[in-house]
Amino acid sequence: MDQVNDDRRPEEDAARLGLVVVGEAAALQSGDESALDASEDNIRETIDELVDEPLTPRQEEVVERLAQAGGTLTAGLSGALAAQTGQPVDAVLEGAARSVLWQQHLAADRENAHSGGSDHDQQHTERADPDEDRDSA
Repeated sequence: MDQVNDDRRPEEDAARLGLVVVGEAAALQSGDESALDASEDNIRETIDELVDEPLTPRQEEVVERLAQAGGTLTAGLSGALAAQTGQPVDAVLEGAARSVLWQQHLAADRENAHSGGSDHDQQHTERADPDEDRDSA
């Protein structure tokens, strides 16, 4: 809850929330109580870091429940997709996380194209194989 939020793009915050949801889904799929506790702590910490003003206790609870519901939906859909494709659920969830990161990358590239971009960003977009970033995400 500080000025750091002003320096981040909304896409970065959205990607972070997306990864929190995928993390919740992975914790649900694992069935491990400690993983679920850690995921819920991660949800709370992420929300605290992303908001500019303190939330009321009720608002905080609603946002936490939304993240948990997103995780539940992601876990269910990932399980169904894994069953249908014969892939392990972990592989499907890993793909979901890569997709979140790839969308953030594409948003940054679009923003850089509109603003002229920096040298670092220019080098980042000049890689020979654009799938390299997606595979390493």
